[in-house]
Amino acid sequence: MTADQTGPVVGTPHGAVRGRYEHGIAVFLGIPYAAPPFGPRRFRPPEPPEPWDGVRDAGAFGPTAPKPPYSEAFARYLADPVISGDDCLNLNVWTPAPGPGARLPVLVWLHGGALTRGSSAVPVYDGRTFARDGLVCVSVNYRLGVEGYGLFPDAPPNPGLRDQLAALRWVHETITAFGGDPGNVTLAGQSAGAISAGALVAAPQTQGLVRRAVLQSGPPEVLERDKVRRMVRRMANRLKTPATAEAFAAVDRDLLLRTQADIGRLSSPVLGGPSFGIVEDGDLVPRDPLRALVDREAARDVDLLMGWTRDEYRLWLVPGGLLERVDRLGAVALAGAMARCHAGHEVPRRYRALHPDAGTAEIVGQMVTDHLLRIPLHRLADARPGSSYVYEFAWPSLLSGLGACHALELGFVFDTGDVPESARLAGEGAPQELADAMHAAWVRFAATGDPGWQPWDDTHPVRIFGDGPPHTAYGPRDPEVALWSAVPTVPEPSPASDPRPPGAERASAVRRLRRSVGARRR
Repeated sequence: MTADQTGPVVGTPHGAVRGRYEHGIAVFLGIPYAAPPFGPRRFRPPEPPEPWDGVRDAGAFGPTAPKPPYSEAFARYLADPVISGDDCLNLNVWTPAPGPGARLPVLVWLHGGALTRGSSAVPVYDGRTFARDGLVCVSVNYRLGVEGYGLFPDAPPNPGLRDQLAALRWVHETITAFGGDPGNVTLAGQSAGAISAGALVAAPQTQGLVRRAVLQSGPPEVLERDKVRRMVRRMANRLKTPATAEAFAAVDRDLLLRTQADIGRLSSPVLGGPSFGIVEDGDLVPRDPLRALVDREAARDVDLLMGWTRDEYRLWLVPGGLLERVDRLGAVALAGAMARCHAGHEVPRRYRALHPDAGTAEIVGQMVTDHLLRIPLHRLADARPGSSYVYEFAWPSLLSGLGACHALELGFVFDTGDVPESARLAGEGAPQELADAMHAAWVRFAATGDPGWQPWDDTHPVRIFGDGPPHTAYGPRDPEVALWSAVPTVPEPSPASDPRPPGAERASAVRRLRRSVGARRR
């Protein structure tokens, strides 16, 4: 393999790689940590890559995992490069000091994208700024969608999560050669990446591999196995093929992606719908990771930094005009949100009292944000006081309607506001001082376990990153979160009083909401 003869060379368990220097930072891109997951390896757990002779060029991002493109409405805000090739289980390393003597803190980044999109090649995730400030930064590609999270009777579950575990093991075995300390690894992720990080932190196989974790806008969670099976069955019905890994492996890859995108077209965090996700598997995920972490059965010595953006839901509803459509749906939308959140009628009434000028979409959005994000992260912090740090990102985008939406904080965490892709969400002229403060907090947490504010305790300290200097607010920061504990949820109908199966009323309300929004999308 040819390579630029002037770049730094580092040995890995499978062969040497040559990177390049950029502004004093050694950059290694597209290093395989596992073999291409195709052919006989399709839908199987990752296997080690074939060793190579000589020095492998690591000067460009490697192939990205197969994925459908974002819709036109979302592509306006979110970059998602596509790099062709089968060798998609690769990672990237940025280091200020390649060599075994440095022993620097390590940050491992798992990208978001609903486990169906995204990659480590997104320019916003450039790890140069973390390396500039004394960390070794690693970003990871992993299998997505049906390739990574399909549930089949003839293949093991969660291959995408197993990819991430393989990358963590690669880091543990190899990062010393790149200047990192394998005993000081922070696993970080946003959205689906945070959900993955939480599941991995709770996994028995990762004990000793992770010292700290950052969960941005994504709590640990698992999906019901039947929900993932339904997604696979719907694809199988559309493809007119058996719902098995063997049958799916015989389908043209592009057709598989198109079918996946079409079946998941009406899915979103607000609307629910068919989706892929991590499931309990009796092995890597032996039980719900949130419960395992709350019960302190797992990762007792792992420090946590976790939080959310103030207006998460606006990225889910603003593209394509869904915010206005949900407002017009009114009572139908509220009924769907109550069903999605397992909440009684008192919950939206109290939200309305707290936000008297809010439209239906804002009430629905905040309810779902609390249900999916704030409440489980509060639970996790409550169970792990003294080693948990909580933040809220509250700076509103300069683009109309987005507010402090989901994923907006990423350009500030990475301090990559200078790349054009950051401006897709933030707009032009985002405050550099906010990026300085937020990025510094993440660097400090990865290095020492202390981001610079009070750890969680009975006073509920939340670091606010918004307009003006960051400051700490004390709880309850989120009155919506506090009210849920005092409000009874909708009881399951008993067979004696309702002939429909348990949960049928809730499911019907959610389906009505999805159909109403979907009809307008067309």
